[in-house]
Amino acid sequence: MSAVARPAPVRALGRPVGALAGGWLALVILAAVCAPLLTPYAYDVQSLREAYQPASRTHWLGTDEFGRDLLTRLIYGARTSLSVSGIAIFLSVVSGMTLGAAAAWFGGWFDRVVTVAVDLTWSFPEILIALILVAIIGPGTTGTMVAISVAYLAQFTRLTRAQILTLKGETFIEAARSLGASDGHILFRHLLPNALAPVLVSAMLATGDAIILEATLGFFGLGAQPPVPSWGGMMSAGSALVFKAPWIIVFPGLTVAVTVVAINLFGDALIAELDIRNRLQGRP
Repeated sequence: MSAVARPAPVRALGRPVGALAGGWLALVILAAVCAPLLTPYAYDVQSLREAYQPASRTHWLGTDEFGRDLLTRLIYGARTSLSVSGIAIFLSVVSGMTLGAAAAWFGGWFDRVVTVAVDLTWSFPEILIALILVAIIGPGTTGTMVAISVAYLAQFTRLTRAQILTLKGETFIEAARSLGASDGHILFRHLLPNALAPVLVSAMLATGDAIILEATLGFFGLGAQPPVPSWGGMMSAGSALVFKAPWIIVFPGLTVAVTVVAINLFGDALIAELDIRNRLQGRP
């Protein structure tokens, strides 16, 4: 009896680096989901008498300038940073795949318009696009999600378009068309599922960049607004206290850095298991 093939994420966890990165990501996500169960403190209750306390048995990572438990705010900040980045990338993937697939399938003037618009946004740094959009929409989690989603739209549109253009000339597509399959059936049942794997891996890697972008906007005061904690907002508050209470900026900064590195390492393990690089280069 032949063994059942394991999904690629499970195979990626079989690699030492993939297991280490996946374990950290699972820990961060679990902490964000179970935040109320993990700490006896509230993230927004101030106690000025306990301000600027270093790490101790009562406050494992110390307290901030308002006496709030830093570990509690770090865990709740994971909720904000991960949810904003994840939802933004999801919206960007859905929009990008829809635009890219439609442009590649229908071609003509629609393809030219989408390509020109995507190339124009691609020519600007993501942070510049995000800053402009947040300035227009206004600070907060909604504005941040929209800004990140639009900033990464070009990436998924271009990747999906390239995949569909490669696949639409394959024999199985010609066979489906000769059997009378509609455009929608071919697009959603044959083309998009075959183009999905590279896009999803790219989306995972982009999530790491989105976390950095969300932290950057939070650092500038354009992300989640106080008292809602976010990793970027915590670093912004700690930047003025780096010599008085360095732990306020060090621990959020380390959390962002380790989480982004873990996402990239797990993404690399997924790329290796799915053989994405060879598939994108057209090699067997």
